Amino acid sequence: MSGANPLVDDRDVEFLLYEVHDAQALASLPKFAEHDRETFDLFVASARRLARETLWPAYRPMDEAPPKLADGRVRAHASMHEIWTRMVELGVLSASRPEAVGGLSLPLLVSTAADVYLMAANLSAFGYVGLTRGAAHLIEAFGDQTTREQFMVPMLEGRWTGTMALTEPQAGSSLADVTTKARQLDDGSYRICGAKIFISAADHGITDNVVNMTLARLDGAPAGTKGISLFAVPQRRVTAEGLVDNDVRVAGAIHKIGWRGLPSLALNFGERGDCHGWLVGRQHEGLSCMFQMMNEARIMIGLNGVATASVAYHESLAYARQRPQGRAIGERDPTQPMVPITQHADVRRMLLRQKTIVEGGLSLVMQAARWADIAEAAPEAHVRTRAAALLDFITPMAKSFPAERGYDANVLALQIHGGYGYSSEYLVEAWLRDQKLNSIHEGTTGIQALDLLGRKTLKDGGRAFALLTEEIAATVQDAKSAGVATRLGQAMQDATEIAGALVKDLGAQAKKDDLPGALAHASDFLDLMSTVVVAWQWLRQAAAAQRALAIGRRPAEFYGAKLAAAAHFFDAELPRVGMLAHRCRHDRSFVELDPSWL
Repeated sequence: MSGANPLVDDRDVEFLLYEVHDAQALASLPKFAEHDRETFDLFVASARRLARETLWPAYRPMDEAPPKLADGRVRAHASMHEIWTRMVELGVLSASRPEAVGGLSLPLLVSTAADVYLMAANLSAFGYVGLTRGAAHLIEAFGDQTTREQFMVPMLEGRWTGTMALTEPQAGSSLADVTTKARQLDDGSYRICGAKIFISAADHGITDNVVNMTLARLDGAPAGTKGISLFAVPQRRVTAEGLVDNDVRVAGAIHKIGWRGLPSLALNFGERGDCHGWLVGRQHEGLSCMFQMMNEARIMIGLNGVATASVAYHESLAYARQRPQGRAIGERDPTQPMVPITQHADVRRMLLRQKTIVEGGLSLVMQAARWADIAEAAPEAHVRTRAAALLDFITPMAKSFPAERGYDANVLALQIHGGYGYSSEYLVEAWLRDQKLNSIHEGTTGIQALDLLGRKTLKDGGRAFALLTEEIAATVQDAKSAGVATRLGQAMQDATEIAGALVKDLGAQAKKDDLPGALAHASDFLDLMSTVVVAWQWLRQAAAAQRALAIGRRPAEFYGAKLAAAAHFFDAELPRVGMLAHRCRHDRSFVELDPSWL
């Protein structure tokens, strides 16, 4: 384990913030008018320092001593008390929320740049923050004034935490099959009864209370997703005598292979018939409300994927530079000193692939954050609408690419460590365990794929895809004017055309009453589109790097590395687009397979 691990490359964060995604331009919007680059940099630097000095040293202890259920209660690692206090003091909980609710009114783009350090240092510790601010934002958006004061305020102040309580043992990811019940009482609250599972941070002892944002059905509600309502169900409810037990019981703790500092719990509501919840939003519209928190969580998971790949990349890079083994190819004199393994081409290949995944993935998540800022803060309605449509379209990719390809990057980090990587003496195995969860929670990769292809491409008639192709075409022209190698722009254009032709073909197939066939390769389509959008982000980075070199900006090595990484992604990853398109059109093997043959 390298004590000097930077977690994330500071220069890359600066480059992406200002040279690629133009964070300073956001300060011209009224919502962010109180800020400038100085305040942006101050917040990111403060988060970076907190990550390195406080969260990072606690990672291994939290991984080795996960919370346990004892006497009906769960207690987080002792270090979480200081970590939570420090994150609250920094303003991480409400950094991108408006001042009206106690926030800092920072662009989400900037808070994303800060968050990636905290996640890379200790993703379990950050999980308490991510869940709480998502729950608070949900109540801010859909709760009435009383509910905001009762639940949102103490969460944003850090006195309480929040969760999302969706999944049930019998339903899994199929929220249409949620059975938790809600019955309205005369005092305006609802009596809640049911069971939830895989609820992160539903009990921990860090704060006085936990607010579970819970999906449940009112008596007589329609079947399916249209009959689901959203409730705030606290672990303890407020009475004249203070906080009292709200009949929310921890029924079990999940023993996880990763994210071990953040407890995952099974909850029972209303075993004694005395669990109270408060409606958030309108009756039967709970799932549409919850999608706000779910989509925010998906972007957060994408950033987690980037962060977990990043810290492992920097660990393996430091190891490779220090680890002598073997001699240069062609050197036959065994008395010559061994060389660092960075001298071996295959190790450089693995390191460069990690770099392209980490820095391409971070740029993609930052792109999503910037569109979220524009969708909320742009003065012109048509600009907000366009940004919202683009954000909605790339959300499954921003979640899944860092999770899936991030896992590949973590595998490479372990491989570079050789036999040492396969031991608990080095942390690369722990990050590999952590990374796997990112492709599972907040909607598995398969669910993200169905969302992208079925709802956001086919049902949309390809309109959002067309908006994205406009963005890509503009980048191709920009890269050309910047002096980027012509072949990269041409490859980008060719890949986009392949994707466009596939969208048309799958749309035609769906219109011929073969929707199951059109959706059969949804995961391949997601993989294809994710590769396209990350290549687009690398082309944007290449254009920025080329311009920087043209005016003599330093360090030249940083920009040269950007151009090398872009070329590698285009040569090693982008050609997969053609193969994936072929697979989507022609591979019927598993579609026609009789399950009994397996």
